[in-house]
Amino acid sequence: MRIVIAGGHGQIALRLERLLAGRGDEVAGIIRRPEQAGDLLAAGAEPVVCDLESASVEDVARHLEQADAAVFAAGAGPGSGAERKDSVDRGAAALFADAAEAAGVRRFLVVSSMGADRVPPEGTDPVFAAYLRAKGAADADVRARVGLDWTILRPGRLTDDPGTGHVQLADATGRAAVTRDDVAATLAALLDEPGTAGRTLELVNGGTPVADAVRAVAGS
Repeated sequence: MRIVIAGGHGQIALRLERLLAGRGDEVAGIIRRPEQAGDLLAAGAEPVVCDLESASVEDVARHLEQADAAVFAAGAGPGSGAERKDSVDRGAAALFADAAEAAGVRRFLVVSSMGADRVPPEGTDPVFAAYLRAKGAADADVRARVGLDWTILRPGRLTDDPGTGHVQLADATGRAAVTRDDVAATLAALLDEPGTAGRTLELVNGGTPVADAVRAVAGS
């Protein structure tokens, strides 16, 4: 497959790029800064410089031509304010989905966040609350699109511990941690399983091998 990943320099995206390239897929990562290109090349991915906050749908769609799948893994990142949470975590997600539809790319994965479907509790840090609202709005936008075979993945608290290869993947899992390695492995498995289209799934570490967890969801 050819897979294009938005937010190609992110911690999960780089892991996913290494996995996909390692199994023989062709992978491209969209990045904002040219100096990030070397890390993508080291991961086996083609770097594509394109700022999703200023690009047009047509600009992005050109990068998606001939792709079999698209993955939105971009985020405003630590240190960004509420305005960029909206422009990246919501606005860029909608732009990337528009571009996928324009390019005829149906398979579309989104890395979202647990809690994005709920009103942030009182006392939540304002910037984190803005992040959750942006993620929730982006998810709702994607779910409304009939032109995409979408799957939304909502990981629990992310850690940099080594991957376990075992997860819990379900409509609702309860709050727990999950390694970035295992998120990337789950995304790779979801790309291979069209039966998960139309599902919004939570992911935490658990006792089921990743491939088995994805197959189980596809069959439920």
